[in-house]
Amino acid sequence: MADLADVKTWVDEQLPALLEKYDVPAAAWAVLHGGDVVDGAAGILHRGTGVEATAESVFQIGSITKLWTASLVMQLVDEGLVGLDDPVRTHLPELRIADEDAAAAITVRMLLNHTAGFEGDIFTDTGPGDDCVEKYVATLGHVPQLFAPGERFSYNNAGYCVLGRMVEVLRGRQFDVCLREHLATPLGLTHTATSPYEAIAFRAAMGHVEPEPGQGHVPAPMWAMARSNAPAGAMLAMTARDLAAFARMHLDDGRAADGTQVLAAGTPARMQDREVDLPPLGLMGDSWGLGFERFHTADGAVVGHDGNTIGQAAFLRMVPEAGLAVVLLTNGGDAVSLYRDVVGHVLAEVADVHLPPLPHPPADPQPVDVSRYLGTYSAEVFDLVVSQDDDGRVWIETRPKGALIEMGGQVERSELVHYRDDMLIPLEADRGMFMPHAFLGDDGEGRALYLHLGRAVRRAGA
Repeated sequence: MADLADVKTWVDEQLPALLEKYDVPAAAWAVLHGGDVVDGAAGILHRGTGVEATAESVFQIGSITKLWTASLVMQLVDEGLVGLDDPVRTHLPELRIADEDAAAAITVRMLLNHTAGFEGDIFTDTGPGDDCVEKYVATLGHVPQLFAPGERFSYNNAGYCVLGRMVEVLRGRQFDVCLREHLATPLGLTHTATSPYEAIAFRAAMGHVEPEPGQGHVPAPMWAMARSNAPAGAMLAMTARDLAAFARMHLDDGRAADGTQVLAAGTPARMQDREVDLPPLGLMGDSWGLGFERFHTADGAVVGHDGNTIGQAAFLRMVPEAGLAVVLLTNGGDAVSLYRDVVGHVLAEVADVHLPPLPHPPADPQPVDVSRYLGTYSAEVFDLVVSQDDDGRVWIETRPKGALIEMGGQVERSELVHYRDDMLIPLEADRGMFMPHAFLGDDGEGRALYLHLGRAVRRAGA
């Protein structure tokens, strides 16, 4: 197995060429093994200014923030202030969603493992004030229930904002203060920013987006999403080394590097244990824990999380049995392919763990009756329209709405082919990925009730 010196030599030598290959402006990385850390960076933080990336640069970690929010909740569980199977209304009696019975039944555990069942991609901006998360939760009264609480997995950003508000109520402080006081400070982190106002004090990465296919990646029109979505991953930024320190705490049974017990002994293992299975999408893990994505490989268990904001993508992978954590932070381009090359190499060389192959369309797709899949599936921020043309080809059109348009979302159309039972897959990759489309349930008329893409999108009008 390679040692950390070998890892650093390889990444430092290979990363510049890989950034160019995948049109990624910059990347920062860190590897933790046996309590030791190596890190580095390469590329340009902002193509408009030419500022170079260093290991001290901060990148947004996006939805990896959910692991921090989950850790704040589990601290409350450790202290006996919250029970995992408490109804959320025990602590947030003001919680309202469109389905009153569901609102009363949803538990803390269901929010943590994404089985609460209400629509989750709600990005309402309630302003930059310290009461923004409280105001955000107060806007959820119209949000529909997609399925009964606990029935299935559906990735839920809004649910983590509710958890963030619960932390605020029980701690008596706003979310970002709780994160700093209860995680960043006891972990000894030095380059972690909970807002753009803090990030500007560091060498901060700018996200990059591609306005049109083939045009290349340019600086994004904005740095962060709304503060009201902070508990779900709107703006937390840090160095790769600081994120590795957070991972170390979870690998070391809740202890910080200086021995501080940040989570109770046994709690990290509970968070990493299997809670719910996912459809076989191949990109979001096979199952989920209390915050953690879980990836089954032939060589052992891998846990972690991914994160995406406006033009930034982040990856965290941990091999608990090997005491290994790998962090990759990027600011545009084909980040998934870069992740496969860099993180995949490190996992294989240090822990002899190999990433399973990504989903890919078959070379000779078989014809399939798609009549039960056709129609419109509607969510708060997009409609997905599945259709079939006169030649029998199947298409999906993504039509952004509301907040997604404001964040630069555009109409996209791609061809789908048969992948496996009740699943189709795009013929062309999107940002280095072929996302399988799972069609689940029955609307009572023989048609699929949900199109599942990591989150369940319900058939319009069903």
